[in-house]
Amino acid sequence: MLAKRIIPCLDIKGGRVVKGIRFLNLRDAGDPVEVARAYEAQEADELVFLDITASFEKRKTLINLVKSVAENIFMPFTVGGGISDICDIRKLLNAGADKVSINTAAVKCPDLINEAAERFGSQCIVVAIDAKRTSPQSKRWQVYINGGRTPTELDAVRWAEEVARRKAGEILLTSMDYDGTKDGYDLELTRRVTQRVNIPVIASGGAGKLEHFSDVFLKAKADASLAASVFHYQELTIRQIKEYLRSKNIPVRL
Repeated sequence: MLAKRIIPCLDIKGGRVVKGIRFLNLRDAGDPVEVARAYEAQEADELVFLDITASFEKRKTLINLVKSVAENIFMPFTVGGGISDICDIRKLLNAGADKVSINTAAVKCPDLINEAAERFGSQCIVVAIDAKRTSPQSKRWQVYINGGRTPTELDAVRWAEEVARRKAGEILLTSMDYDGTKDGYDLELTRRVTQRVNIPVIASGGAGKLEHFSDVFLKAKADASLAASVFHYQELTIRQIKEYLRSKNIPVRL
């Protein structure tokens, strides 16, 4: 089994790190560069930077802020938000990102996934999927775009299959129902996606306890877990999580 990755996420709005619950009620969580440096010191496996209002506001990701973060860390760095074409991807990679995450643009123009993978390599292309159950008891999840504001007709599991066929290198799967709740990851959603695709899946949305991390690896077969609130507000450290996972015989980098 490959080492499982623990990934902090910086949701960016107005040049600041923010965090909410189910994509709403955002509150400030610090300066992006300072927060990124703190996670570097904690030996996070990777860092994800998402400009969460860029697509909705029809603007580009904050390139200068991306550069500032990249200059202060050495771990792999994924950037998303406001990406609409190959030119945007190139600019972000040139600014210091190791990977780019696309969501809205991928849904609107799926061929962008293929083109980007061919141009820059699949390893650089992450497709983010924001998914929400169609009803509380439903076994179907709907894809949302524009930072969780706009529903689409896409089924999340089927879309994940198409994303993999189009040669994306990785899927960042966020449960909108669980986001920020600290009730645990959506294991059913994550498991359905991991069973259907042959590329790594990063589980996102709901981490609150140590057990949530082991559950998403052992029960849902995720390749990485992403979290924000528990790290930003120092409820758990990356080291704590990795030591706990190792005690459960889950391979991690320590």
